[in-house]
Amino acid sequence: MKHYFNKILIANRSEIAVRVIKACKSLGIATVVVYSEVDKNSCHVQMADEAVCIGGASPLASYLNIDKIIDAARKTKAEAIHPGYGFLAENSLFAERCEKEGIVFIGPSSEAIRLLGNKVESRIKMGEAGLRLIPGMTGSGESLEEFEEVADHVGYPVLIKAAAGGGGKGMRVVEKKSELMVAVEAAKREAENAFGDGTLYLEKYLVSPRHVEIQIMADSYGNFVHLFERECSIQRRHQKIIEETPSLALDDKLRGKMGDDAVKVARTANYPNAGTVEFLLDENKNYYFLEMNTRIQVEHPVTEMVTSTDLVAEQIKIAAGEKLSPEIVNAKQSGHAIECRIYAEDGENNFMPSTGRIVYYHEPQGEGIRVDSGINLNSEISVNYDPIMSKLIVHGKDRQAAIKKMIGALESYKILGVKNCKSLMIEILRHPQFSKGQTFTNFIEKNINSSKANDVLTVEMAATLAAVFVQSQKDALLSSKNKKTSPWQTIGSWEIGKYISE
Repeated sequence: MKHYFNKILIANRSEIAVRVIKACKSLGIATVVVYSEVDKNSCHVQMADEAVCIGGASPLASYLNIDKIIDAARKTKAEAIHPGYGFLAENSLFAERCEKEGIVFIGPSSEAIRLLGNKVESRIKMGEAGLRLIPGMTGSGESLEEFEEVADHVGYPVLIKAAAGGGGKGMRVVEKKSELMVAVEAAKREAENAFGDGTLYLEKYLVSPRHVEIQIMADSYGNFVHLFERECSIQRRHQKIIEETPSLALDDKLRGKMGDDAVKVARTANYPNAGTVEFLLDENKNYYFLEMNTRIQVEHPVTEMVTSTDLVAEQIKIAAGEKLSPEIVNAKQSGHAIECRIYAEDGENNFMPSTGRIVYYHEPQGEGIRVDSGINLNSEISVNYDPIMSKLIVHGKDRQAAIKKMIGALESYKILGVKNCKSLMIEILRHPQFSKGQTFTNFIEKNINSSKANDVLTVEMAATLAAVFVQSQKDALLSSKNKKTSPWQTIGSWEIGKYISE
């Protein structure tokens, strides 16, 4: 096995930290993770070779604390840091600090992050390079009056966006002028908490587009490729929840054109490593440059499934000075892949995060089924971080086969103790408009009664928990043959009513 690094520190948590650990292990690289006090028993801590506690539950005290992360890398003699996604992944100051400390940052250069990680600067640069932009601000908004002026010019509805981040954080749709001030203030607070940067800008809100992104990979020798598209139009509150590839909206000609423009974005920024160029596609097949995410994406597994590649391992190889591998350069699409993000959230309460302990956990298995998970039995889901618990990914020979496989996998995926969004996913996948490929960013608002999102889940939880309860009784009865103890004393405390009501 070729040597890349002796040890990598992973500056993240949950399922993406687990995903990076697995990539490191496949390359024979030792791993170090950092964790907050509330994450001391988490999966990524259990799986890593070493773990360093860096602070309290607040992201600013731990996962956003650059000094503590660099200190952990120094103490454990990690040669490189993988930032995952979110937290510091698109923070140019973090990448620059790694560069100054002589620690390899597994991602783009601080200069590329500074340009592309800031959505305002990237809009300006890519507009100059000839890409079509959504009408809006040419710089960040400095005052409410400036936001009002631009909104009046482009026309309502408009979209307030965080300049320093993504993932739906710091975003607000504004339908009319009277709502603008409250939206700006709320988006600023959310952006500061999520990214440590409250800079905002405004653009015209396209009411019913498709969200299509292109995966790019580049090395430090001037080699750039794209690995086709991902359709990410199924969203809730500007947060992607179901992604797939290929997109039914693209034919070979449009796919090639969008891919070429994505590579142009990367070349313009002199961009190394993995990145994703995002576009909005309107009903007339016009596409607009949205932003470039300077990191690995949450939805990268669907690309891996249809191209038989490992994008995270490739990130590590590029950071170690390798050229793009033949597997990446010669990648082809095969079949169809779908990903569902499994969030701990309450569909009957405006999808607010659902907290608690996982009391039963069973992952689906089978050919073409993959689970990227950050939880297991007894995991604690807290309010401190993004509520994503895992990602379920399937691969089929075509789209209909993938949809059928995903529905079956969701039905056999058992997570008890917190509410989750599985039943919502199943409702979406079974909808006739989804089956036809009529997927737009307002799909859920138009087609899904999300107020019933927990109905199926509640019944499922009761049935499964009852089965666990019965099995516990059987085990206890067998045990009681050798012990003079009541079986009711051995099964522990089961609050069935509690989990049904949740």
